[in-house]
Amino acid sequence: MISLGLPHEIDEIIALTKRCGKHMRDHGIDQWDEEYPDRGNIENDLKTKTLFAYRDGTEIRGIVVLNEAQDDEYAEINWLTDSSSRNLVVHRLAVDPVFQGQGIAQKLMDHAEKYAGEQNYDSIRLDTFSQNHRNQRFYANRGYKNLGSVYLKYKKEHPYICYEILINK
Repeated sequence: MISLGLPHEIDEIIALTKRCGKHMRDHGIDQWDEEYPDRGNIENDLKTKTLFAYRDGTEIRGIVVLNEAQDDEYAEINWLTDSSSRNLVVHRLAVDPVFQGQGIAQKLMDHAEKYAGEQNYDSIRLDTFSQNHRNQRFYANRGYKNLGSVYLKYKKEHPYICYEILINK
């Protein structure tokens, strides 16, 4: 089941993101370090009701954050939609490493796409680390268009690839 994350779940969510970050680093993907995402990020996601959690019973197995916040560097991309459009942005998609490969990320993105349609967004935008080839295949297989890359201010060593898919078009 997917529903909003709850404030009392913050420690469980942070532990999940830390496990994900370690798993990526253990596999040579320096996307999330020990500092990101931090407690402040997750607290804000919960406070603004933008963090959705995939649960099996009461156990959180994955999360995704859906909002309209775009990094300043997104202005460098020639997006499929123009500046007057409504764009939902995916942040912090994470599945507990123990449960990866079970379709949870697919379900979280199904939820994001359904939510975007219900809320009348024109598109979904996101970025993924250029060294995370698994994520790149994941989004390409879902029909997201690779629109180029940007160097995000907080991670300058490797670029992030920007993707977009049209909704309700």
